[in-house]
Amino acid sequence: MQIALTGASGKLGRVVARELRAAGHRVIGLDRVGERSPDFVRVETTDYGQVIDALTAVNDTHDGVDALVHLAAIPAPGVAPDVATFHNNMLTTFNVFWAAQRLGISKIVYASSETVLGLPFDVDPPYIPVDEEYRPRPESVYSLTKVLEERLADELVRWHPELSITALRFSNVKVPEDYAEFPFDADPRERKWNLWGYIDARDGAHAIQCALEAAPPGFDAFIIAAADTVTTRPNAELVAEVFPKAPLRGGISPADLGVHDTLLSIDKARRLLGYDPQHSWRDHR
Repeated sequence: MQIALTGASGKLGRVVARELRAAGHRVIGLDRVGERSPDFVRVETTDYGQVIDALTAVNDTHDGVDALVHLAAIPAPGVAPDVATFHNNMLTTFNVFWAAQRLGISKIVYASSETVLGLPFDVDPPYIPVDEEYRPRPESVYSLTKVLEERLADELVRWHPELSITALRFSNVKVPEDYAEFPFDADPRERKWNLWGYIDARDGAHAIQCALEAAPPGFDAFIIAAADTVTTRPNAELVAEVFPKAPLRGGISPADLGVHDTLLSIDKARRLLGYDPQHSWRDHR
C-alpha cells in the first residue's frame, strides 16, 4: 500500500515509518518538521488546505494514497497550555479525517490514548484489568480531545459506511533506549497513573499494521499495550496496595491477574486484530 503517515517525525511515527517500509509498504511522511526526502512532505496539519493538498500529491511526490495513519498531535497532557492542546488536536484530526473521506481514502488508523480510560486513576478504575467496555472517563483536556476524536470517527463512519476508522488507545510509548530507567519498583504509586503499563514502539507499529490489514468498515477502539508491566513487583501486590477497593473484572481472583501480565487488557486487540506484542523491557536488562 501507499500510506500517508502524519506525525512521521515523532517518537512513535519514526518507528512506524521504518516498520511499515520494512513490511513492503510505501510511506509518505507528513509532519511540521523533518528532513527533506522524496517520501516526506512538510505540512501544517491545522491548515485544511495543506492537508488535502498533501494527501492528493505535492510536486508529484505520489499519485494518491491507499490508507492513512494519523499520529500527529500534541502528545500528552501538560506539554502545551490546555487551550492550545484542544485547538491543535481537534482541528488536526478533523482536517485529516475530513480530507481523507473527501479523497476516497477509506482506511484510517489513528492514535487515540490510554488516557481515555480514566488516567491518572486518582479515582479508582471501575475494575481491573481495564478494557474497552466502559464509558471513556477523560480527566484532562488532552484526554477530552481523544474522547471527542473517537466520537468524531464514530459519526463519520455512520455518515460514510464504507469508511474504516480504527482508534488505537496507545499506552506510554517507549523505545529500547528508554529501558535503562526500568524497572519502576521503588514506589508502586509512581506508575499507578496508567496501571503500570507501556508499549514498545515496535509493537505499536505492529498494531497499526494489524489494523490496516484486518479492520473492517466501521469504527472501533482498541487498547494497545505491551504484554507485561513496567515493574518486577507482582500484580496482586500492586493492586492490593494501590487500588484495594477496585473490583477485579469478572470476579476473578488476584492470582488470575498473572504475575506481570498487563493490566491494560489487550484481549480485544489480540482477538479482532491479531495483535501479538513481541517486545519487553525485560529483554534489555
